[in-house]
Amino acid sequence: MNYFIGVDVGTTSTKAVLYDEHAKVLDHFSEGYSLYRDASGMAEQDPEAMLNAVEKVIHDAGTKIDFANEKLLAVSFSSANQSVIMLDHHFRPLSRVITWADTRARTVADQLKRSPEGQQLYAKTGTPIHPMSPLTKIMWLNQAHPETVAKTTYFGDIKSYLFYKFFGSFKVDISIASCTGMMNINTGNWDSQALTLAKVKANQLPTIVNGTSQAVGLTDEAQSKLGIPADTPFVYGAFDGALSNLGVGAIKQNTVAITIGTSAGVRVVTDHPVIDPQQRLFCYAVDNGLWVIGGPLNNGGDVYQWAVEHLVDASAVKNEQVDPYTLANHVIEGVPAGAHALLFHPFLGGERAPLWDANARGSFFGLSQLHTRADMLRSVMEGICMNIATVFQAVRNLVGEPSSVTATGGFARAEVWRQMLADVLNCPVNIPNSFESGCLGAVTMAMKSLGIVDSLDVVQDLIGDISSYQPRASAVHVYQQYLPLFQQVEGLLTPAYSTIAMLQQQSSHKEG
Repeated sequence: MNYFIGVDVGTTSTKAVLYDEHAKVLDHFSEGYSLYRDASGMAEQDPEAMLNAVEKVIHDAGTKIDFANEKLLAVSFSSANQSVIMLDHHFRPLSRVITWADTRARTVADQLKRSPEGQQLYAKTGTPIHPMSPLTKIMWLNQAHPETVAKTTYFGDIKSYLFYKFFGSFKVDISIASCTGMMNINTGNWDSQALTLAKVKANQLPTIVNGTSQAVGLTDEAQSKLGIPADTPFVYGAFDGALSNLGVGAIKQNTVAITIGTSAGVRVVTDHPVIDPQQRLFCYAVDNGLWVIGGPLNNGGDVYQWAVEHLVDASAVKNEQVDPYTLANHVIEGVPAGAHALLFHPFLGGERAPLWDANARGSFFGLSQLHTRADMLRSVMEGICMNIATVFQAVRNLVGEPSSVTATGGFARAEVWRQMLADVLNCPVNIPNSFESGCLGAVTMAMKSLGIVDSLDVVQDLIGDISSYQPRASAVHVYQQYLPLFQQVEGLLTPAYSTIAMLQQQSSHKEG
């Protein structure tokens, strides 16, 4: 038998899925690590912990293969995008991994966004001006940590760092590169204007390669730790959002993919770049000739986790002898659509699309003495879905009405989430029964890289069973009244976000 390993390097864990040569799932592996946060907006990871996790899941998957009689065809990668690592001239880390969730560059980003240069860069790179982007991160590092920048020879991301550790070559796929705010989407090269702003030379950044490009020839150290043949091809793949689209078959302009994990995303794939005149959406490469347009949202399952931790009665969990999420979902099912006229804006971690405002904060609107914790729980879930619907509308306005929506992520395991999303979007929602879409997308790219398939369209035949949810007319009627109000209140509160964020920062400093 022949095998593939799909690897997904995420924010809090790395997952690997072992597939046979027909992309049938054989086994799953996962290894977690910490995300370090503080009140300044820091969100960092330890690169060595991430390297160890990647090595472990590949090694564990490899133990299922009899290399004397069977072959590992390829290992292919999905990873979170918009990370930055400062490296010395020996490619040793001078910093932790500054993740997409880090917001310390918000002042730099705000200034750039308001400038003519910011508008020019968005039009050329397709990357919204926001503290998530490596461009603004590096600009901030130049101001905040000039002494470390002075020692820095290279600026990498987690994937280019991993591939360097495995193969000794410093390269990155075009998909990750296009998310940096420093790659020109029309030329596929690093953009000179962006490099000037970042005070970085092109040779300090990884060489840009296609997503189907291979690295072969593991170093002795890497081969020893991974426990797989040294000549196994490693395929660069793409960033996780793009591969999630691919992994659910959403690779045509008429199919929108929505992911709700810790964060969330709404994306559609096109065969040409599309720039949003209102700068609400990104335009990133998937690979040569494929582009993904959409919006990432900071606030997804992590907001629901916060709500469950603070709003679910611990004694009820003990009495019912179920986990708190199962109990919360059961409680929510008993509350009518609209949560008795209670709205929740889920911006606990600032927000990317559609606001692109790191200072955004969460709020309940309409709260009265009649509302219960059950109402609040449902309104949190509805708020996440309404925020997704706002980005979904922007995508539809830009690329046209979709014929279908496919949704994945941890939320998809809960029936109440699935139905609510269909009702809020007023659109049928398809849920693939296989959840690790990023790993499947990565393996599909490996198949194309090896010449096993001619087109990525083959993924349609690999997805497996799908469950479909139709919007319910009664719930749709409610949400069509509430969604405009949700957006109106969002607009009214936006000017106050910077002030409340400043007051919260002052408060945390006093307590510290």
